Amino acid sequence: MPFASRRQIVETLLIAAAVIGGMLLLWMMRGLLILMFGAILLAVILRIIARPFKQRLGLPDPVALLVAVILFAGVVALAFFLFGQEIVRQAETLRESIPSAWQALFQRLESVGLGEPVRQWLQSVGSGGEGVLSSMTRFLVSFTGAMADTLLVIFGGIYLAVEPSLYRRGLAKLLPAAARPRLTEALDDCYRALRLWLLGRLTSMVLVGLLTGLGLWALGMPAALTLGLAAGILDFVPFIGPIVAAIPAVLLALTTSPTMALSVIVLYLVVQQIEGNIITPLVQKRAVELPPALLLFSLVALGLLFGVMGVILAEPLTVVLYVLVKRLYVIDALDTPTHIPGENEGS
Repeated sequence: MPFASRRQIVETLLIAAAVIGGMLLLWMMRGLLILMFGAILLAVILRIIARPFKQRLGLPDPVALLVAVILFAGVVALAFFLFGQEIVRQAETLRESIPSAWQALFQRLESVGLGEPVRQWLQSVGSGGEGVLSSMTRFLVSFTGAMADTLLVIFGGIYLAVEPSLYRRGLAKLLPAAARPRLTEALDDCYRALRLWLLGRLTSMVLVGLLTGLGLWALGMPAALTLGLAAGILDFVPFIGPIVAAIPAVLLALTTSPTMALSVIVLYLVVQQIEGNIITPLVQKRAVELPPALLLFSLVALGLLFGVMGVILAEPLTVVLYVLVKRLYVIDALDTPTHIPGENEGS
């Protein structure tokens, strides 16, 4: 075999090994990658807050960002100060009421012959534990890890927001010079799309929280403020969030009567219909519209890849992938015109 042919074979094998090794490394680091995306999302939020101070008040970019960080932290602290005691009180009401609601649910299941099968299923699910001590140890480890991840996302997001152009230039330098302008343009597209998506999602979350809280208050439900706040926050996660938010409300309503539980279920369904048919279409006129089937399958796929964080960040990550496919594949590779969310707006 000629020497040149051997060299080509060796080079091909080395390239294949490098690609496979890189993919394995990315797979092993997938937990870090999803945290990096969380930091990027936080950086976008801080840039959104800083934008009016920079454009309308003429503040320098670092000063505007510092104001944004202080304002963001201040809003969170003020919310805890104004509503913290009431939320804690209502959360305590929930904590005390949920066990009796669970017991009432079991009694109704037993009346129709389903109590024992459900109890056996729950016992089989929890039979893999090693006792209370090991459960508490796992909880402490998980809590400590979650706190560390949260701090990593917060500080990473602040550093990224301070000078995003620095990291964008560094990422572009990893590619050949001819490909750098396309990458820069794609990153700008992703930023604009994420900004529009965040504004739309935050609007929906606020309206869903208000409608749910007011509806529960009108029904005479206890802990209406806490349940409405939970509904608004969990609305960040499509499909799954509204279901998770409704479970404690329904269980709590069961302590009153089945009629109240049915009213609560109807309320949550009505709020979701209002969001899906009125709020979302109005918001998406200036936001990012994702095909529902694409979002559903992305939620499952990213949950399998990244776990709980993948589910929480599924929608914004899908927005980024959606824009990258449009820009780098449909427009650049296939030379097919298509709309990029936010392309007519400035950065």
